[in-house]
Amino acid sequence: MTVRTAEFTAALLLILASLGLMWKSTDGLSIGWISGAGPGSGFWPFWLSVIMLLSSIAILIRCYLQATPESRDTSSFVDRETVWIVGLTVLALFFLLLASSFVGMYLSLMAFLLFYLRFLGGHSWRLSIALMIFIPSFVFFFFEYLMTIPLPKGITEPLFFPIYRLIY
Repeated sequence: MTVRTAEFTAALLLILASLGLMWKSTDGLSIGWISGAGPGSGFWPFWLSVIMLLSSIAILIRCYLQATPESRDTSSFVDRETVWIVGLTVLALFFLLLASSFVGMYLSLMAFLLFYLRFLGGHSWRLSIALMIFIPSFVFFFFEYLMTIPLPKGITEPLFFPIYRLIY
């Protein structure tokens, strides 16, 4: 696949996604302004989808007219190294989701971050461990405390009981 083909394909897929989102946001939702109440429940999804549709059409036209360097580029869109890195990332994300039901989201996220940052990204141990601790802690605080949406904890749930006593 060439860069030109990838740009054209992405524009077409975004047009289809925009039309789907526009259709879905009118399904029983108000896309207009409600006097005295503000925007309807489908207002933002619909109008942001319209903007995405117009942008995608502009990309498609510029690609057809070959108005950008990317639209004239017939070189390969991805190389072997990129395919390898994307494949490893997808595999790591699969294991993150699989492990989250057994050992919980937070422990799975820590393992994913360690693999991704240290071994795939080549970052230092200090940065990898700092982010491995900070990001799951932030996710826990955001979902569990601020939004009161529990994420799966699997067999690690008893470890969270003391934290629950502190925050609830």
